[in-house]
Amino acid sequence: MQKTTLAHATLAVVLAAGLGGAPALAQETGYFKVAGVETDDMLKMRTGPGIGFGVILGLPNGTILRVQSCEQTGGTRWCKASLKDARRLKGYVSRAYLLEVED
Repeated sequence: MQKTTLAHATLAVVLAAGLGGAPALAQETGYFKVAGVETDDMLKMRTGPGIGFGVILGLPNGTILRVQSCEQTGGTRWCKASLKDARRLKGYVSRAYLLEVED
């Protein structure tokens, strides 16, 4: 009887590991618009994921970005993005100021 219980427990662990065990993070790719930035300010697009990196340009509310990926750095989630209409212009922006939009 104990062998059966041990076998079931082992199988449960193997299945959980194979299925990912922990919940996966939602994919954060696609089109997003800048939102929530103060009226007299802009969201800074930076050369890297953090405030220690240089500013490439400021983005006003409503700017549409194509997000390729996001990563957590310290207490901020940073997304690698490009302008929808100028895809060669790439940098990192704070995820806190992005709202997903339809393609």
